[in-house]
Amino acid sequence: MKIGIIGAGNIGGNLTRRLTALGHDVSVANSRGPQTLTDLAKETGATPVPAAEAARGAQVVVVTVPLKAVPDLPSGLLDGAAEDVAVIDTGNYYPQRDGRIAGIEDEGRTESRWTEQQIGHLVIKAFNGTYAQDILDRPRPAGAPDRLALPVAGDDPAAKRTVRDLIEQLGFDTVDAGGTDESWRQQPGTPVYGLRAGAEGVRAALAEASPERPAEFRA
Repeated sequence: MKIGIIGAGNIGGNLTRRLTALGHDVSVANSRGPQTLTDLAKETGATPVPAAEAARGAQVVVVTVPLKAVPDLPSGLLDGAAEDVAVIDTGNYYPQRDGRIAGIEDEGRTESRWTEQQIGHLVIKAFNGTYAQDILDRPRPAGAPDRLALPVAGDDPAAKRTVRDLIEQLGFDTVDAGGTDESWRQQPGTPVYGLRAGAEGVRAALAEASPERPAEFRA
């Protein structure tokens, strides 16, 4: 599968490592240019590209940049992607880092709904509460008693299926966390955020979530 990853930080870098190891054709981009990704490319075999080219031909695009950087992504980011491209949003709103985002604070949008409006495409929220090192260290075969599960939210059923299948390839179970308007259940400060648990534990944590954003995650 052709996969574009925009953002080469902890999550983006480790997804690049695992997805290339699984045989996927990965293009990776960051804000500083492909010349800064030489080491990652040598390590993994991924292709370093400018951000504007990361989605070209991709069936899956991972957007894994700070929320404050989303509006600065190249115009037409998904031009040239597969018609049915699934876009994964790993982002979290941290006001101390991102500044105040009125669409989230005042208008009550979920982080992923706000991201959708910035890039002009539906997204699937996943990996936002995952420890980056777990992507490397915690994959387990299907049925293993210690296999972790990740919540996955979004409005496009076909894209969600694609993302869930990919996560299962990576060695994790998935739990359907509802549509994008329900994705607050996995935002920072919720019971499932950062939870290391199987599918039953993830479902229980999602059910326990409160729509009230914790004070430490408000501007």
